Amino acid sequence: MRAAWIGTMVGLSLIVTTIDIRAESSTKEGKRIAEAAAVLKEIHAVPDKDIPRDLWDKAECVLVIPSLKKAAFVFGGEYGKGLMSCRENGNWSAPIFMELGKGSWGLQIGAQSIDLVLLVMNRSGVEKMLRNKVSLGAEASIAGGPVGRDARAATDAQLQAEILSYSRTQGLFAGINLSGGVLRSDEDDNQDLYGPNVAPKDVLMSGTIAPPAVAQPFMDALARAPRR
Repeated sequence: MRAAWIGTMVGLSLIVTTIDIRAESSTKEGKRIAEAAAVLKEIHAVPDKDIPRDLWDKAECVLVIPSLKKAAFVFGGEYGKGLMSCRENGNWSAPIFMELGKGSWGLQIGAQSIDLVLLVMNRSGVEKMLRNKVSLGAEASIAGGPVGRDARAATDAQLQAEILSYSRTQGLFAGINLSGGVLRSDEDDNQDLYGPNVAPKDVLMSGTIAPPAVAQPFMDALARAPRR
């Protein structure tokens, strides 16, 4: 009888621990979603320092990585994490979580924390982003994006790049070269959000998966196009 009671208590303890872990994970994911949404809204609020409207309208996907810590690249083993959504039939898809691994640029940023925004500009870039992982600059061409109201100031290299990258540091928004970084989907967080049998490609490209309620702030920020 005592053994059965102990077994029951151990089982209950494991269930409670699992619930606690999931709750903590959900809180972290919700915070990251809110931070990514805030980055977009704050950038769009200053048209002269925004992503040019023409480029935003042409982008196939948008990836936002908020509050990337310089320390993560100094000591290694950590990743910047953010959200990516793609256009499908003119509408933004449900988002997936992505991870950015350190590159040679990590120690050159010079700030303690930065926000990153990446625009994937063509279908080739999208397909590469949906692989197991993609090396920026080697497997997918990337360039620091132009800033302002008008995209006509963009260089040939920027216009031909598969991915345009931006950084915001202490309120300053500018293009940044992220060559050497590695992007991959965040499998654990995506599984928490959509379940174990949903592939990132299905979320972004099928048009059949609705954004979960927790992702609504990010969807609202995407829908709020940059001002002209």
